[in-house]
Amino acid sequence: MLNSLRLVFFLFVAVMVVTGCSSTKETVNGPQQLETDAEYPFDFLKSSSLSKVLDRAAEEDKLVFVDIYTSWCLPCKMMDEDVFSHEGTADIINADFVSYKVNAEKANGPDLATQYQVRSYPTLLFLDSKGNILERKEGVAYHTELLRLAASAKSKYSAYSDAGN
Repeated sequence: MLNSLRLVFFLFVAVMVVTGCSSTKETVNGPQQLETDAEYPFDFLKSSSLSKVLDRAAEEDKLVFVDIYTSWCLPCKMMDEDVFSHEGTADIINADFVSYKVNAEKANGPDLATQYQVRSYPTLLFLDSKGNILERKEGVAYHTELLRLAASAKSKYSAYSDAGN
């Protein structure tokens, strides 16, 4: 019986890690200021508005990387500990992207989760400076996959820009 319970628990954790966390719970808190979050090597901006982040990206001629997370999501915490704390990965992302980390349950998070049809956490978005999705990933993306998504977003944007759009 104990081994069966352990197996069920292990399978539950494995499914959570692979697929991410899902929820429709929404709460709203006050706005954040547009500043860099010093907690991570990634230069995540704090803002009450995605439009301010998009404006910053346009000013710096960069794309936008968005991490939509919740405080209770285990895969989100894994991304924080294993990916967003890694300086080498951060250096690559910071060079070409304005990064934005937003809690889906606070401030403008519920609106962004609705706008981008977020169904699980984390949801990682690579956007152009107009807010159009270039790449999307639901669930955990470790270093190699995150950098592959970033490279794909840059490539898609370059092809789109080169076509005169």
